[in-house]
Amino acid sequence: MNVSTILIILLIGAFATYFSGDKLASKVALLFSLAALGCSIVLLNNYSAGENISVINSWITQPKISFALNADGLGLAMVLLTAALTPIIIFSSFGNEYKNAKAFYGLILFMAFAMTGTFLAADGLLYYIFWELALIPIYFIALIWGNGDAEERRKAVVKFFIYTLAGSLFMLTAFIYLYTKADSFLIEDLYKLDLSACEQLWIFLAFFLAYAIKIPIIPFHTWQANVYQKAPTVGTMLLSGIMLKMGLYSVLRWQLPIAPLAAKEYMNIFIALGIAGVIYGSIVALRQKDLKKLLAYSSLAHVGLIAAGSYTLTLDGLRGAVMQMIAHGFVVVGLFFAAEVIFRRFETREIDALGGIRTQSPKFTSMFLILVLASVALPSTFNFVGEFTVLYSLSHVNIWFAILGGTTIILGAYYMLRMFQHVMLGETNSKTFADVSLNEGISFVVIIAVLLFFGFYPKPITDLITPSLENILQVINKN
Repeated sequence: MNVSTILIILLIGAFATYFSGDKLASKVALLFSLAALGCSIVLLNNYSAGENISVINSWITQPKISFALNADGLGLAMVLLTAALTPIIIFSSFGNEYKNAKAFYGLILFMAFAMTGTFLAADGLLYYIFWELALIPIYFIALIWGNGDAEERRKAVVKFFIYTLAGSLFMLTAFIYLYTKADSFLIEDLYKLDLSACEQLWIFLAFFLAYAIKIPIIPFHTWQANVYQKAPTVGTMLLSGIMLKMGLYSVLRWQLPIAPLAAKEYMNIFIALGIAGVIYGSIVALRQKDLKKLLAYSSLAHVGLIAAGSYTLTLDGLRGAVMQMIAHGFVVVGLFFAAEVIFRRFETREIDALGGIRTQSPKFTSMFLILVLASVALPSTFNFVGEFTVLYSLSHVNIWFAILGGTTIILGAYYMLRMFQHVMLGETNSKTFADVSLNEGISFVVIIAVLLFFGFYPKPITDLITPSLENILQVINKN
């Protein structure tokens, strides 16, 4: 068994879900997503045992394009994140009804297929194909099944599509130029190129445009809040929990090793952009009256810190960034699901219209509080491990970077706890808030269990990702 098995399961699952019909679509999608999760765990065990689970086959002879999938610790960590979150996202949607459910759930699995391929691809053009394929299903999910006014939703989704596609074209141009130098798209051949400082700068900037839009990093973030708000909660979970990690992962896998001179020369600028996102996202989150928009800007702040850690070019920075990617994936999915649970009962996301939920649903209140505390990096949660490691790495670059980056914890605690107070506490709401269902409770418990387990014991993930990150740093520091 090799890593292509996961892709086959997800792709077959997407088509099987579509042809299963609307009544069975959600259950078939859940079954195939769980099969992909089981396969990823088996492959992880095989990888840990020293078995070669990577794939490389010649695909197109001219130009030389290979079907190459590389399975190292970093790639497997991101595949496991995708494989774990996909069934949680699908299962959490069981409380909603969707028109043309077979297409809806089929698109979710197809998107998981494309994102998994992005994390595994070791050929530049294959990587680009998977990267673009992931954009198609989320476009339709947000456009067709989204919230609010149809015209406003269409504008937000089209803006997101054009932004992302335009940035990707710069990345494609960079890959074409690299091919003219290496006569190959294979990642190991691109790593071996001896590019001039000027060439590396342009390659670095071309990659940066694609990744900064996807993550997003300010000032390329303008699409994010509206799309997160207008997309159905499942789409928002896919975007924030997994899809934005494609950009962060790609910074480590492609941008930094291929253009290390530019990364070193302009490191402080790109760290500063990440930290600016932390401060900006936190301040704007304070002003939000819509719960989903508040969580969107909170996510912007957290991914800004992750990006800053990635650009430190230190082992602690890269390791902390990956840990925080995974932790953020789980906590942001949990928070957006909590917002959806509230909307199912109160049919509003306006924070001022909420409140008094605690007296009606203590169980939901407790689970929501744990997610809020994890989001603000309370010690003993998974997010604390990642954020502390990133801040530690920033302090070695410049102590002011660490101080300013630390505002994500201070401001985050303020706006998240204030939001919790307005949404959950106060006098009993006139509307009835039914306690969480079994499906909802299982989704919350699984997410919380992951956040607490790896908060106390992150060693399995650090052991998995560290050798890959050390190899990346060796490539960066070869000059």
